[in-house]
Amino acid sequence: MGEPVKLPPLVEPGPALTLEQVQRYARNLRVPAIGEDGQRRLRAARVLCLGAGGLGSPAILYLAAAGVGTLGIVDDDRVEISNLQRQVIHGNAAVGEPKVGSAAARVRDLNPDVRVVGHTERLTAANAVELVSGYDLVLDGSDTFETRYVLSDACSVTGVPHVWGSILRFDGQFSVFWSTHGPTYRDLHPVPPAPGSVPNCAEAGVLGALPGVIGSAMALEAMKVIMGAGEPLVGRVTTYDALDGTWATIPLVRSQPPVSSMHPFGVFDRDGYGAEGSGAACAVPDPESGSEGEDLDTVGVLELQEMLAARERGDRDFVLIDVREPWENQLSAIPGSVLVPLGEFRSGAAFDRLGEAAEVVLHCQGGVRSAEALGLLRNDDAEAHRNRRVKHLGGGITAWLDGQSRTV
Repeated sequence: MGEPVKLPPLVEPGPALTLEQVQRYARNLRVPAIGEDGQRRLRAARVLCLGAGGLGSPAILYLAAAGVGTLGIVDDDRVEISNLQRQVIHGNAAVGEPKVGSAAARVRDLNPDVRVVGHTERLTAANAVELVSGYDLVLDGSDTFETRYVLSDACSVTGVPHVWGSILRFDGQFSVFWSTHGPTYRDLHPVPPAPGSVPNCAEAGVLGALPGVIGSAMALEAMKVIMGAGEPLVGRVTTYDALDGTWATIPLVRSQPPVSSMHPFGVFDRDGYGAEGSGAACAVPDPESGSEGEDLDTVGVLELQEMLAARERGDRDFVLIDVREPWENQLSAIPGSVLVPLGEFRSGAAFDRLGEAAEVVLHCQGGVRSAEALGLLRNDDAEAHRNRRVKHLGGGITAWLDGQSRTV
């Protein structure tokens, strides 16, 4: 395993092409590895795209333009103005609209040949197998580890091939997982990272053109699998470093048996974390209840609301620190917070600014940077023999804003 794999076509050819279709797909038809047979396979294919965001946008557009017969789109989100920097399937007029509807309208305008099936819902362990079973191939443009693992398991259970991609800042990677022919996503990442330990694009950022590169490459892999053209990335992972413009391919072998049944994400013996036997991931604060579970480092949204109200009454004294960058603070801020960017914690300048404050609560966008700041501050306090209470907001300001919207 790890060597290039030649596979038979995934889909049988559909009906003969009409004259209009021959005209539309003429450039595809001229490619020897495609021809009329390959184009008819594309026309007969049913592809499910998970996510109409950064990776999904270019993938959906190129699959539609190539003439894939049926495109299913799964997304429960709405278009925001911050999406438009990379989610090129959407435009200004779609801001505030469901992404599924926006993407479907763009596909219909691009190629009326394509049948679009919208799924305005979140993929879960409960519905994943049913969703995946209606398609020949799934393309994963999701941005959470839970969704990636659930989709991988559903594809293993159903035997459906799975094209996966991931991006962050200037780096991208992609592969083809197929349990009947090679490794799956769980062979690449046997144990998920602990919740909040890895930043997403909202936290770490991504250069807008990068998802265009990786999403387009994912669409090409999907077409290769459908047509039986070339050697799809089964048993291999390709990485791309946009800063130096280099590509690398890494062999991947199967390290565990394919999943044969669905379970909720976070089961200890499968996912490597969570309370053993409980089936729940640990240290995930509930923004609705404010519960911290067993994580003594975090405060929940409701708990912070109560702390701020007590401070306003004069019943409690603490400092709320925003460790994000100034431009992020301009976009959104928790009332009563003080901006001290993470760089000042790394340099040590923040420690003088905090002085002898007895209690500090830190926050960032999603919880990753504030966790780092918490560790740096506790180390400095230990060296100074200072007994200070320090916590950070679980889920960051993203959880805070979500909690505010639920109470409006």
